[in-house]
Amino acid sequence: MDSWAAQPTVDDETIRAKTGRGWDAWAEAIDAGPGRGAGHTAIAAWVAEQGVDAWWAQNVTVGYERIRGLRLPGQMPDGTFTISRVRTLEATADEIRAVVLDDDARARLLGEVATTLRSKPAAKNLRFDASIGGASVGIVAFAADPVGERTRLGVTHEKLPTPEEAERWKAHWAAWLEGLDPRAFASPTI
Repeated sequence: MDSWAAQPTVDDETIRAKTGRGWDAWAEAIDAGPGRGAGHTAIAAWVAEQGVDAWWAQNVTVGYERIRGLRLPGQMPDGTFTISRVRTLEATADEIRAVVLDDDARARLLGEVATTLRSKPAAKNLRFDASIGGASVGIVAFAADPVGERTRLGVTHEKLPTPEEAERWKAHWAAWLEGLDPRAFASPTI
């Protein structure tokens, strides 16, 4: 058995309970089956053919890619990186969505990060093309999920070219969320 390049995000006990095999067994089976060079889609299809539902086949494939060093943490199949950060706020999901959908209010909230809506306004996750000074910095998505009387605001930043950029933006969005004044969502005319 080869040594692991990185840990999968799902623990061995859970993957065994959901798929019938632990990580070592999956790594050996995939190596003997489609192999490392097969690519994400082919590996996921092969795992599904082993009787694993599509959701867990994706989890097995990503875990295998991490174990074998084919995918770094946060790396997507296209080679770019995605990060996410969340904060629970004293605001309703509707209040947060109204501000995020208001171009002027969103511009004030995001500062130097300019955004253009790319999803439908009714989408659960509001996705935006993001840029600074006209240069693309990827795609930013906002999700507002009710948690009792409060709302969890999630920011996901996709299409980051390197792990270093992913870390930089992870820190940026963590600081941005921490610095948010929940009163900013009381009205879309902040």
